Formats: sequence, C-alpha cells, structure tokens
Amino acid sequence: MLRLPFLRKSTNGHNGNGAGTDADALISLRGVIKSYKTPAGEFQALKGVDLRVAPGEFVAVIGKSGSGKSTLSNMITGIDRPTTGEVVVAGTPVHKLREGQIAEWRGRNVGVVFQFFQLLPTLTVLENILLPMDFCNMYTTRERKERALHLLDQVEMVEHAGKLPTALSGGQQQRVAIARALANDPAIVVADEPTGNLDSRTADAVFHLFENLVSEGKTILMVTHDDDMARRVTRTVTIADGQIASDTAGARARVVAPAAHGTVHHAHAPHAVPVFGGAARLSEGAHA
Repeated sequence: MLRLPFLRKSTNGHNGNGAGTDADALISLRGVIKSYKTPAGEFQALKGVDLRVAPGEFVAVIGKSGSGKSTLSNMITGIDRPTTGEVVVAGTPVHKLREGQIAEWRGRNVGVVFQFFQLLPTLTVLENILLPMDFCNMYTTRERKERALHLLDQVEMVEHAGKLPTALSGGQQQRVAIARALANDPAIVVADEPTGNLDSRTADAVFHLFENLVSEGKTILMVTHDDDMARRVTRTVTIADGQIASDTAGARARVVAPAAHGTVHHAHAPHAVPVFGGAARLSEGAHA
C-alpha cells in the first residue's frame, strides 16, 4: 500500500455532547437567513438558523423536499451565501470570503459529495481525483498521483483508474466522487443526498465508507431523505420550513473520534502535505 508524508493530526477539541459551542465548533452558523426573490415575492429558505457541529460528528440533516436542508449544506460549503447571519467553518468566516477566495478555501477544507456524482465525463477516474489537488496547488506532481491512487485503492476503485466515468456503475461513480472529496484531506465532508441515486445494497456500502471516515476523525454532514440511514448516524438535525425543528445533539449524539483528522487549510497557507485520512476498505462483496 502506498505511503504518503504525514503531518500532525488536528487536535481541535469538542464538548462531548455533540452540540458544540462557538469556542469548539468546527462548523458554526449564527442567525442564518437565506432569502430568494421569486415572481410571487421574497421566499425565505432559511429563517434564522443556529447550528454548531463539533469535530468528529456524523450529522444527518433531514426534512421534506423544499424544507431548506440543501440550502443549509450550501451555506456550509460556500456554494451559496447567507442573506444575513454568519457562517464560520474551520475557523474561517465563509460569509465574508470573496468569490475568488471561496473556491480555493472550499477545495482545501471541505470535501463535497453530490447525489449525481458531478464527475467530469471527459477526464479519467484518476484525472478526476487529481483535479482538486492541481486546482489548489497541493502536493508535488508525484505525490498527487500517489495520493490519488491510494485514495482509489481505499474505495476499491484503483483498477478503474484509467476509465472514463461513463464506463462505471452509479455505485462506482459515487465511490470515485468520495475519493475526490478526500483529495486534499479536508477536515469536513458535506454530502448532499449521496445515496439517493443508488440501490439499497450499494447505498449501504457507501454509508459504511462514511462511517469508516468518521471513525478516523472526519466530520461528516449528510443531507438525506433516507430515514433508516438518518437513524444510524450520531446526530440528526431535522429542518422544517427553513428552521431547525429538532436536534438530537443533547439526547443521544456522541462524538465518534476524539480528534479531528484532516488539516485545516487557510486561504493562503503554505502548501504543506497534510495527513492522509484513508478510509478503511469497503466490506467484502460490496462492489455495486
């Protein structure tokens, strides 16, 4: 198995009950309102949301279609901006970043996994994994290829490295998308309906991969319609009509890992090689 240079693990603290405070939260939303102008007038997708997520949590965000859960994940990833309120992720006030800064910040700090994979169809599987490292100028050329192959090995896709995404099944594409999300060793993975396009067996394999990442210290926020998967995470946040209707943080949430794995990369930080948080292999037989 390939080995990569290591740095120290992040040692961000947590408060143990999963709710997080401003002092120890890896993700912090304060009074977030998101409004859109529509022909029928202004529509508020989020209405004053407050949320704290501590390092090492596995959080499911659930709610009906149109409830605001995807808008919430877009606030955290910087894909969208709040109308008012504050979004602080990995110590960075994301709501204050300029457009040119957000793309680099996201590439270094947040791994995004989409329902429809969003792999570039004209690039090979390997090239799709290399792209985030190249975009953020992370690692040397040799390290990039070693890391990409290592990540593909961890999700059992290394033998498909030279194929185009169109030659893969949906489950295989989602594994590649997860490997791509981990390319720059982000502390946080945000997944929007990552199993919504998969059959139940393949979805379960992908969920186990997420569980392995959390056990290694990644912080995962997963938007999902799947009630069964929502019951298997460490914390569930329910969104209704743009507000948090319920949050299991105080009731049953537990932080799986004592320290966040993955390096927080600031917008103009030196280009060091962070620790690799390789996921454990998918269970035998889960090759959908």
